[in-house]
Amino acid sequence: MKHKYAISKKLALTVLFIFCTAAIFARSASFRLAKNIDVFFSILQELDLYYVDTINHDQMITDAINDMLESLDPYTVFIPESEVSDFDFTTTGQYGGIGALIRKRSDGLIEIAEPYETFPADRANIKAGDVVLMVDSVHVNSQNVSDVSASLKGKSDTEVTLKVLKLRTKDTVSIALKRAQVQLPSVPYSALLEGGVGYIYFSTFTKDCVEEVKAAVVELKKKGATSLIFDLRSNTGGLLDEAVKIVNLFIPKGQEVVSVRGRMGNEKKYKTENPPLDVDIPLVALINSLSASSSEIVAGALQDLDRAVIVGQRSYGKGLVQSVRPLPFNEKLKITTAKYYTPSNRCVQAIDYTHRNPDGSVGKIPDSLVHKFTTRAGRTVFDGGGITPDETIPLTVSPQILQRLYEKNLFFDFASQFYVENDTIEIPSKFKLKDSDYQNFIEFVKKAGFTYETASSHALNVLTAALKKEKYYEGLEADLQTLSGKVTPDVEKDLLRFKSDIVKLLEAEIAVRYYYQRGRMEISTSYDTEVMRAKEILLNGELYRSFLQKKSPDMQGSN
Repeated sequence: MKHKYAISKKLALTVLFIFCTAAIFARSASFRLAKNIDVFFSILQELDLYYVDTINHDQMITDAINDMLESLDPYTVFIPESEVSDFDFTTTGQYGGIGALIRKRSDGLIEIAEPYETFPADRANIKAGDVVLMVDSVHVNSQNVSDVSASLKGKSDTEVTLKVLKLRTKDTVSIALKRAQVQLPSVPYSALLEGGVGYIYFSTFTKDCVEEVKAAVVELKKKGATSLIFDLRSNTGGLLDEAVKIVNLFIPKGQEVVSVRGRMGNEKKYKTENPPLDVDIPLVALINSLSASSSEIVAGALQDLDRAVIVGQRSYGKGLVQSVRPLPFNEKLKITTAKYYTPSNRCVQAIDYTHRNPDGSVGKIPDSLVHKFTTRAGRTVFDGGGITPDETIPLTVSPQILQRLYEKNLFFDFASQFYVENDTIEIPSKFKLKDSDYQNFIEFVKKAGFTYETASSHALNVLTAALKKEKYYEGLEADLQTLSGKVTPDVEKDLLRFKSDIVKLLEAEIAVRYYYQRGRMEISTSYDTEVMRAKEILLNGELYRSFLQKKSPDMQGSN
């Protein structure tokens, strides 16, 4: 029997690594660092020998590492071996699996949320709403989503067998699949809109994504596109080199796109290296508070070089560059090594990245901390946090009932029911939910026992509780009950009041069942406020040019 105080092999190797590191630093000028490492090693040793309970050494060391890195910035992170494959997916867009998104239902069952078009699950006729009961010989209804997801992933060409409860037929079937290399597209949707306006939704900066963007531009121009909307909303970034290449599609060779400056003052400038695809086609880039990193490099360069009109909301404000360093035991460290600067010499890193608005956007920045810069044409732009659009469109706040219906999965569940009852629908551009279908949705919501609380009704409940606690409730009871009747939501009335908003989301969710994500995108772009404004700008040549010209002092707007 092993001694209960025996040091695990991993801890022993870690201690040896720390000891050797401490010895190296002790011989250097960094005596204070060497001293702290030695203290850390001693604490580990004392805890391992004398602490009253058994210690999870791996978890303790991982927690210590994470706490240490958290004190630096949000982007310097430790990547344990168990998470390396997920991290690689963010840079390559690839993983081995069946090609499907899964989720856990309220009853604990694991459900297919979305099969990705053309991948193994889709080819095996697995549909959204199908329930996964077993993976190989393992029942999964008691597992969490991450565990089931891990069991579905694996090397390409390896086999996995699923036991599935089919949504439409209610049959339980066994389906043998061969895993494949799943690579989600960086351009999941592009289309020619009215007036010859091309639209490209660009989701992530993975390796060689520039080829997808280039192909989309070429195809749209063949179809008659004379201007482009480049949608970077909620694109959280990725590879810096790909960002430079994408800007190069619209900017001549030899132009600076971004510069990177490290701790020691060293600077590297990234310039366009290839002949451009089209330097003249009018271009609007859409951004929002979740457009970050490489998205900001692209938007910032196109703005600074007066090549595109930027529309939407201020971007996230991530101007820090990370490098990935290998660690022992196949683990990694993603470490911030530099800041990047747009062609006008501004850094878009948020001054305070620890305090943000609820939607993730940069908080209010004092004017004293914001500096002015100028674009190539002499337009004024600012630093301090993210890219400020040339035209800011206020973020639309959805009615609270929409958020609650979404959280309760009622859009998804009704779309599943609709799919069971309807073999086909019209193409997304023509698909419209009938009034009878919407009445069915109302009955579906009522049957589900759906209720929700608005912010005002919640505030009133808090006030009522406080009044009772402080003995002020008596005498106000009738007034409070009257007010409660006015602010307490009536679900059925609200379903009718916000019908137009709800129908849009229902139509998009239903379209996914028949036309995958491109169906959702085709419907959502038809009523998207920012897309509609971008079209207006592109279809009005004088308006488009006015955004890109230097304004006289009396025309300057505030940012």
